[in-house]
Amino acid sequence: MTLYVATSNRGKLREFALAGGPEFQIVPATVENPPEETGATFEENASIKAAAYSRRCAGLLFAEDSGIVVDALGGAPGIYSARFAGPDASDDDNNRNLIAALRGLPDRRATYVSAIAIAEAGAILGTFRGEVEGMIVDDARGSGGFGYDPHFFYPPFGMTFAEASPERKFEVSHRRRALDQLFAWLKNRFHAR
Repeated sequence: MTLYVATSNRGKLREFALAGGPEFQIVPATVENPPEETGATFEENASIKAAAYSRRCAGLLFAEDSGIVVDALGGAPGIYSARFAGPDASDDDNNRNLIAALRGLPDRRATYVSAIAIAEAGAILGTFRGEVEGMIVDDARGSGGFGYDPHFFYPPFGMTFAEASPERKFEVSHRRRALDQLFAWLKNRFHAR
């Protein structure tokens, strides 16, 4: 089955490619003129993108919105994770901003969240959410991953997501958990036909 994905994020595209396997061929969709992400939740923003881009392609398309929710910051950066340090912020800028915001705060619990919405011809067919819990460490560790991975320490691994191989990280990641739900839903939906 071919699934289109609406993202220009190379890190996410690599992870989506890992997930597809022999059953699902994941094809990047053209993502020009992105819609404004005006939702109040990850699910709403994923749905806005999925609905908009699915009107421009023939077939099923999914979009994802993800970020990091930090307990001590009242859930920030949350849906603003990609622009925590401003609209054109880099991953490094966002990470510096996060560590500065946490300075002096002892609670370092954080949750990575991924919400996926699947759509066809502008209609949302379903949304799926994956989460993984960890802690924020002050010093960046590792050179892999992207986003907040160098500061996201995952206790079962004893390392940050940036220190883990892409395959090992993906086995437990928030994105994988949301994709697994999507794939199970698709198998059920099309098996029932």
